[in-house]
Amino acid sequence: MTSKPRPSFPARLDRAPGPAPAGGAAMQPMSAAKPALAVAKPVARQQPHGLGLDSHAVRQAMVNKLAGQGISDVRVLSAMGTIERHRFVDSALVNQAYEDTSLPIGLGQTISKPGVVSRMAELLLNGRPGKLGRVLEIGTGCGYQAAVLSLLASEVYSIERLRGLHDKARENLRPMRLPNVHLLFGDGMAGFAKGAPYAAIIAAAGGEAVPQAWIEQLAMDGRLVAPVASSTGGQQALMVIDRTPQGLRQTVLEAVHFVPLKSGIA
Repeated sequence: MTSKPRPSFPARLDRAPGPAPAGGAAMQPMSAAKPALAVAKPVARQQPHGLGLDSHAVRQAMVNKLAGQGISDVRVLSAMGTIERHRFVDSALVNQAYEDTSLPIGLGQTISKPGVVSRMAELLLNGRPGKLGRVLEIGTGCGYQAAVLSLLASEVYSIERLRGLHDKARENLRPMRLPNVHLLFGDGMAGFAKGAPYAAIIAAAGGEAVPQAWIEQLAMDGRLVAPVASSTGGQQALMVIDRTPQGLRQTVLEAVHFVPLKSGIA
């Protein structure tokens, strides 16, 4: 991938309206709101006591289950064992943090199952050696997947359209001091052209079509992994899109369940 300077921050996500992607809704113009990068403002976070969630053994048990489900990339398993998932869920749900289940994080959104996060990360790596280059994540949510990706990629640009979740992710990630994670507030359907091209793009929401903006921002030999819903029953499946010198190659994999992909900010 051709080297490209990192965009300066704070950045704007303004984007002129473009043609509608095939099978999808028309792209909406971006709001003029500025995406915010995490600022070094200390936030006191009360951690649960007496639950043993800080124990490496608890995370290793989860990793062992993931390996039993077929996750084999040691880099992914290491990242899943390193990032403490209980720090990204509400205190009332911490006892379920290391179960292979999605959990509500507010505003109608969820934190994905560890099995899904690790599966999509492994698909992005695709067995290639070393770290990924720049990764674009659509749908920051609570910040958990961005933290996992930070250990697998040189840089992570993560966009969230819901201000409440964007702020929550900043709060969750601030104590971790991850210099290669950049949080953006804006419409993820437009991607983030200033950071393109991306070695990998990953989406945590699914629509009936992959937005054309994502395709345009994918580097040559890059890979996109996203849930896509059928136009009939609305059932979702993981789709992998590879950009090759011969063109785009699409592969549809197993059924999944993600929140719907939406445009605009809120």
